[in-house]
Amino acid sequence: MGHYAKILNNKVVKVIVAEAEFFDTFVDDSPGEWVQTSYNTKGGIHYTNGLPSEDQSQALRKNYAGVNFTYDAERDAFIPPKPFDSWVLNETTCWWEAPIPVPTIENDGQDPIVYRWYLNWNEDIYQNDNTKGWTATKENMDGTENPDTAIYEWNGSSWVAQ
Repeated sequence: MGHYAKILNNKVVKVIVAEAEFFDTFVDDSPGEWVQTSYNTKGGIHYTNGLPSEDQSQALRKNYAGVNFTYDAERDAFIPPKPFDSWVLNETTCWWEAPIPVPTIENDGQDPIVYRWYLNWNEDIYQNDNTKGWTATKENMDGTENPDTAIYEWNGSSWVAQ
């Protein structure tokens, strides 16, 4: 089985799963063209069981297509919708990246880990001060509610309560 994206005006309008032979007899009167996509490709890397495959020849069109993705024929790549005005397209992966790197501190550093940071991008904060943009809340690892409901901002080296 393969995955195929229907492209109309460079936009993905539908994604289906089908055998390649399906298109030998399939009659599609609607406008657009079908382009194969790979469910296991992200950022130009093909994955098997969640790990990069040894055989990268199976990496197909940079990313698995999704509805509203753009198909860039020049790059032969599926590009997701731009999530925020400030984000920039990584030309290698065809994935959007924040103008500020994702924070490196992901949890409390304890053993065992008690909580992790649940990260979000805040475009308004970035537009007001382009040295900031990442925010986070604490999320307990055991699934219980964390009593600390503050929103934290990344200052480039640590999380600071707003």
